[in-house]
Amino acid sequence: MFILKRVGCVGIIMIPQFTSLFVGNFSACHCLSSTKRHSPYSSVDIERYSALVKAVMSSKVSSQTPENLQEEDEHIYGPVVKAQKPSSGSEVRVPKNLHPFLNCEETVETEEAESGPPARILLNRGKYRSLVPSVTRILQQTLSREQIFYLERWKRKMIAQLGDEGFNEYSQNLFRQGKLFHSTVEDTLISDATSMDKESSEKAEYQPDVQGYMESISHVLADVSAVRATESTVQHAKLNYLGIVDCVARYRGVLCLIDWKTSEKPKPFLSNTFDNPIQVAAYAGALNSDGNYKYQVENGLIVVAYKDGSPAHAHQLSSELMLKYWATWLLRLENFTEQSTSQASSSFVEKR
Repeated sequence: MFILKRVGCVGIIMIPQFTSLFVGNFSACHCLSSTKRHSPYSSVDIERYSALVKAVMSSKVSSQTPENLQEEDEHIYGPVVKAQKPSSGSEVRVPKNLHPFLNCEETVETEEAESGPPARILLNRGKYRSLVPSVTRILQQTLSREQIFYLERWKRKMIAQLGDEGFNEYSQNLFRQGKLFHSTVEDTLISDATSMDKESSEKAEYQPDVQGYMESISHVLADVSAVRATESTVQHAKLNYLGIVDCVARYRGVLCLIDWKTSEKPKPFLSNTFDNPIQVAAYAGALNSDGNYKYQVENGLIVVAYKDGSPAHAHQLSSELMLKYWATWLLRLENFTEQSTSQASSSFVEKR
């Protein structure tokens, strides 16, 4: 049970009946009448900063939320493609057929065998060519959805800027410049391999369309020696695919399969080269299996040249990296085979 009791000027409070309260020296009025603490903000000119306070607190300029930040970003850069989260029970996919990267039966030749002109095996463009898919075709038909999205967005952007005819002309010019660049590099490497005076080739004049590219890779060519093959066809004996390698030579003393690339944008990191490492590993695996080549290649090199003559980026692929990308290539090859089998089955059903 409680009783009501008035204490000073505070008012009426409830006190349990069994509780005794001593209030002789208690004075709430004394506490309330104590000297007021001085606020450090009392001297601030409120009117001077009122506009700033209103601007900050106004709902018109309220803080952006993650939702409207994403809306603004999508308006400027386009929608974000989000990768699907792997399920907790999912495992890393491995190739069904872990075909070896190297041909263990093939013996590696000595350095003395590297003398002589580079090999150049032409592609057989006969009636059986369509039965053996190329590395480029396999990679193009097994792109991920994310890769396809970005390629299509880039294409739409270029068409919006150049128009359909302008984009077609732009694509043809890129193809023509790339072809001319590769043939110029090949001529330079062959002349270096057959000429004793390398300084004369370094002073060679190139066509205007490739002058910048050749200047860009000049420091890389200085470290290239013992050229074994240029623009030469390789075909895997068991996995049934083919490709044309740009070059096989020693780069800083290490035998590499070299891939020459051109780019309008800098690619300082290996990750900037997209599927190029997979392509190099696929070519090397085919060469190691091809009986026309009496040696094995374990390392790779991707050289990205720039038209403005700025130094090319040379991305080295160690034997460990080559094995990693070889496994990725085997997965892409399996996907391509499954797609081809599915399409063949669908065509057969439609004909029936």
